[in-house]
Amino acid sequence: MSATALLLAAAPAATAMPRAPSAHGDDTAHGTGFVTAKDGTQIFYKDWGTGQPIVFSHGWPLTADEWDAQMMFFGERGFRVVAHDRRGHGRSGQTWGGNDMDTYADDMRAVVEALDLRDAIHVGHSTGGGEVTRYLARHGTDRAAKAVLIGAIPPVMIKKASNPEGLPVEVFDGYRAALAADRSQLYHDIPAGPFYGFNRPGAKVSQGLIQKWWLQGMMGSVKAHYDCIRVFSETDFTEDLKKINIPVLVMHGQDDQVVPVADSALKSVKLLKRGMLKVYPGLPHGMATTHAELINGDILSFVRGAPLSA
Repeated sequence: MSATALLLAAAPAATAMPRAPSAHGDDTAHGTGFVTAKDGTQIFYKDWGTGQPIVFSHGWPLTADEWDAQMMFFGERGFRVVAHDRRGHGRSGQTWGGNDMDTYADDMRAVVEALDLRDAIHVGHSTGGGEVTRYLARHGTDRAAKAVLIGAIPPVMIKKASNPEGLPVEVFDGYRAALAADRSQLYHDIPAGPFYGFNRPGAKVSQGLIQKWWLQGMMGSVKAHYDCIRVFSETDFTEDLKKINIPVLVMHGQDDQVVPVADSALKSVKLLKRGMLKVYPGLPHGMATTHAELINGDILSFVRGAPLSA
């Protein structure tokens, strides 16, 4: 057994490393640790601050580090911020199987219960938006207050008889072929191009963001990432959306080249019982990073029941 495997096997179900007191006098013991999923897989999490919890679910093939701008913003404003690495991603266990949306939702429930999170705001981006949707439909809203879906994959991405506006399977076959051939190059090309809109004329390109995206992707399992392409493209969340009974803010960039807005947000909001839609003109799939100040402000307004930005 490798040294990494031994460390993971020895980790308790919900451990937390103590952190230094903040400038605000916060001396809580939240930090990082692992939760043991029901099949024994170790799920890494960050748990910072105190107050009402905001739980973040990241996109493919990233990690909890995708949420740096949100974790800092909301943690500094009196919220408890929690983010985990999906199984097969980042620092979580790399299983051969179990890379499916039901298991992702069950893993999130394990984190929520282990950390005893209540009255939580669940925020999901892209594949993470699907994870939040399946979690709330599968496990109920007994511990949830509101949800936010950002550039999220529901209701369903792939083109089929019941979803003729979807993307053809050849698009996702292309992702699979590129990942299997040279995922390191793929994980450069995606952030350098459509993810952040850096392929648009006049875009202000950040090499740092491209490198950060690449690093997060390369931390994970090639098998899990390969499987997850099928998960995010083919999972149908239509019935899940109908079951959710809490307020949900659906946020989407009008220039999202990864998850087109017309076949996602515009449909999802119609299926939600208490959905609210905001489309951002010209913004890309990764707008929570490229336009963090705007997105964070609108999430904060939604959480507090205040009007969103004009």
